[in-house]
Amino acid sequence: MTDLADFARLIAGDHGLCVVSTLRADDTIQSSLVNAGVLNHPETGEQVVGMVVRGGTRKLDHLRARPRMTVVVRVGWEWAAAEGLVWIAGPDDPAPGMDAERLRLLLREVFTAAGGTHEDWDEYDRVMAAERRAVVLVLTDRVYGNG
Repeated sequence: MTDLADFARLIAGDHGLCVVSTLRADDTIQSSLVNAGVLNHPETGEQVVGMVVRGGTRKLDHLRARPRMTVVVRVGWEWAAAEGLVWIAGPDDPAPGMDAERLRLLLREVFTAAGGTHEDWDEYDRVMAAERRAVVLVLTDRVYGNG
């Protein structure tokens, strides 16, 4: 596996559920479960792994201090991992060229790339803003697995 094609294929197998791992300040690993998907980076157009992360989480604290992440997707015995630097955009993480409207739309794009659907997008937008959600994109430099 040398690109995100197999990773993206596995995303559809279990609702985009992935395990992400970040590095704590004490050099131990913190892992958690997220929904992730593959989409194009809003600035470069490159394929990346993206997720929406609630504001105020340790995961965001870790990524701000040490901006690398590993994301693993698994369906049955097939799995794929993507590693790389992260790009963060959110109300507490301004990104160049990313105004509030573009962030609102990017949050939707990431959610749908992870297989999400919503019956009330206005409500989705309201919750994302209230929870100070951020977009985290993994700029993959390594993809591997058995998928």
